Amino acid sequence: MASDTYNPPESLSGLQSKGMIAAVVGAVLAGAGFAMSGADRFYEAYLVAWVYWTGVGLGSLALLMLNHLTGGAWGLVIRRILEAATRTLPAMAVLGLPVLAGMGHLYHWTHPTTDPVILEKAAYLNVPFFIGRYVFYFAVWCFIALRLSAWSAEQDRTGDPALADKMLRLSGGGLLIYGLTVTFAVVDWTMSVNPHWFSTMWGLLYVVGFALSALAFAIFILARLAKERPMDQVVNPSHFHDLGKFMFAFIMLWAYLSFSQFLIIYSANTQEEIPHYWVRAQNGWQWVGWTLVVFHFILPYVLLLARDIKRDWSRVSMIAAWMVGIKVVDYYWHVAPEFHHEGLSVGLIDVALPIALGGIFVMLFAMQLKGRPLLPLQDAGLAKTLTHHTH
Repeated sequence: MASDTYNPPESLSGLQSKGMIAAVVGAVLAGAGFAMSGADRFYEAYLVAWVYWTGVGLGSLALLMLNHLTGGAWGLVIRRILEAATRTLPAMAVLGLPVLAGMGHLYHWTHPTTDPVILEKAAYLNVPFFIGRYVFYFAVWCFIALRLSAWSAEQDRTGDPALADKMLRLSGGGLLIYGLTVTFAVVDWTMSVNPHWFSTMWGLLYVVGFALSALAFAIFILARLAKERPMDQVVNPSHFHDLGKFMFAFIMLWAYLSFSQFLIIYSANTQEEIPHYWVRAQNGWQWVGWTLVVFHFILPYVLLLARDIKRDWSRVSMIAAWMVGIKVVDYYWHVAPEFHHEGLSVGLIDVALPIALGGIFVMLFAMQLKGRPLLPLQDAGLAKTLTHHTH
């Protein structure tokens, strides 16, 4: 197995090509959507798509650090997938420039105002500080991601056991920093589209949502790789069983946090908080909410209760692919109603931009994954991973 571990499976080249095609098709459709909808709608849709795909990279970083801290066969079989996803973060920082360029369209606190609520928050919500925080967030995330990847590559070359300790120590502090920076980032990017509203659950919702997106993406990719050498000699139903349980846990946690936020706001019934759900409870937006209840929680929850489904790579990968798609709807529901109080509005550009940015992300991801062995060859836990079975 070791001799061909360094030869990337042919499916990765196909994945890269499909990503490129999706990027081109999505860009063409987005251009048509821009011509029909205008700049405002473009920036709204771009924000949703960009936050989603950036979240896959960020969620991969969180899972990678979690595995360095806790160990486990579940993480070793997807470590290279997670590392490749984290190495897309510098590119996602560049792809976020249209969000900065479109701040005037997205955030009305960027305009002169006499609104007392916005004026009270002006020390935080102002353009220079927003841009400065953006740069700081990505500098921190990219440093952690690239450092972990560099040490992992060095471990492959040298087998130095001290590198595992370095990755563990960085991951311990890194997870704390990650939680704080992601919380502030999503408050900046998505919550501040309505500067009058706030929720202390918002950051946790995105931390869990990003991890769920990344895990679902990793399961889907692992299922593709499991058909070919060398992964077909390594991955077994027990690995998918563990990953399926992990995805099940994140789905339940997402539902718990989402309902907790709703319950707290409903119970408090304050003038500042209720409008968030009032807008989303009428004019068609309520159906998006019910779609999330049924297809983001109930359906995958029921399916993943079955042990046989979690151990079947083809079925669990289909559920993972579904979760990858439904998360876009989740973030759309977070952002879009703030711009369309008159009712549900879905245009071509809302579909095209997630495809375009997703194609770019997948293309870059496949390029990164092809460049390294698919398994951490010198990791101390690899032997246990190769014989991992759940009884």
